[in-house]
Amino acid sequence: MGGVRTALYNYLFARRHGGKFLLRIEDTDQKRFVPGAEDYILEALNWCGLKVDEGVGASGDLGPYRQSERTAIYAQHIGSLMESGWAYKAFDAAEEMEALRKSAEAEGRVWQYDASTRMGMRNSLTLSPQEVASLEAEGVPAVIRFRMPEEPRDVVIDDLVRGKVQISTRVLDDKVLMKADGLPTYHFANVVDDHLMAISHVIRGEEWLPSAPLHALLYEAFGWTAPRFAHLPLILKPTGNGKLSKRDGDQGGFPVFPLEWKDPATGHASSGYRESGYLPEAFTNMLLLLGWNPGNEQEVFRLADAVEAFDLDRVVKSGARFNPDKAKWFNEQHLRSLPLDAVAAQLHATQPTGLNWDLQACHDVADMMLERVSFLSEVWEARWLFERPKSLDAKLVRKRWKADTDELIDGLMEQLDALESFDSASIETAFKAYLEDRGVGFGSVLLPFRILLTGEGGGPSMFAFAAFIGKEETRQRVTAGKSLVQSMQSE
Repeated sequence: MGGVRTALYNYLFARRHGGKFLLRIEDTDQKRFVPGAEDYILEALNWCGLKVDEGVGASGDLGPYRQSERTAIYAQHIGSLMESGWAYKAFDAAEEMEALRKSAEAEGRVWQYDASTRMGMRNSLTLSPQEVASLEAEGVPAVIRFRMPEEPRDVVIDDLVRGKVQISTRVLDDKVLMKADGLPTYHFANVVDDHLMAISHVIRGEEWLPSAPLHALLYEAFGWTAPRFAHLPLILKPTGNGKLSKRDGDQGGFPVFPLEWKDPATGHASSGYRESGYLPEAFTNMLLLLGWNPGNEQEVFRLADAVEAFDLDRVVKSGARFNPDKAKWFNEQHLRSLPLDAVAAQLHATQPTGLNWDLQACHDVADMMLERVSFLSEVWEARWLFERPKSLDAKLVRKRWKADTDELIDGLMEQLDALESFDSASIETAFKAYLEDRGVGFGSVLLPFRILLTGEGGGPSMFAFAAFIGKEETRQRVTAGKSLVQSMQSE
């Protein structure tokens, strides 16, 4: 969800300001490479309606758009930084640095590779050119690090969400820019790619805010103009306590993925919004308001409406609490806004095996049920729509069945049997006339009538439902239902 929300905000910002929405695959960290993830990203964006203008899955003149295919570009630019003195090669073994960290920890200090420690380490700043060449010839693994300024200074970021962010280089370490395997880190590759791909705005999650000063210094080192930064708030657990995670969804019974995701390493499947029956419009609408507000009471947005309304000045700084019930509410709103013909077509395509409703029948059901379900799949859970109930709600029968109920139902059926046109309006007229003639209230007859037809106490208009199943099926359900009531009463 967090990744899709970031993509959504980038998409809306680009569309609002006449820019391009670009998809770049950042796959240089081989330890985190997940087979199938790229296809999943493309499918998820497509399902959400976020059309990629340039990059993977589209065309473009600034590729390649997979970072693993841009190694020659990174090698050229890392060489430039080393020549200018902004980067250096380090041969320190991981075990050596871990020993220094543990030693400092034992003394109550924090050790990091920075301006205060690097001159005591094994790197191209402390070794002679001959020593460096010898280590390279021996094949000793080396990384390339960014060289933070020796004299402490403040790095100031004018963040479009958080305002002025100021961090001293005194607390920043000499981050690795190029790993021992020759692949760049996120920090280096993204700065190079954002510049070469003419990225004007970097809109990303709050967790990247601590990295922003390094990125700003990299732009300075290259002599490039930095893009504008905007760091989005976290999406929080339903309790509001901590960042929402996959585990929260698994434990809470709600999706946190746009589409179902099966972990190729473990085989564990996590549910997706698409497979759970959510409309893509509802999903993106829900994400839109997790961290942004329009400044008014409007909550329901189509994607085109969001493009017109969205801007970064209304993105909030504090974390946005996810509410699974609100997510369902968004689906209800978008489902009910669909044309009935479109809903009928979906029902027709998804009807259970053995049911052969035509489009008109599906249209009638959509008209009856759309205001009563959160997901279209719930229509098929109301089995009384297409089969006679085999049992009745015992609690309702005990509460609502009076001494004269059977007689009232029999009288009602006489009136309904006499109808020439068994449509909803005629049934309602006959029903009301019957109640008035007998001098009884709606509840005395309508609820028992509903129970006999559906077995339950809730549902659509009984006039519309009786018309839908027809006079003969209505009569047979009433007869069968009365037999069930008698059996229940004799127990």
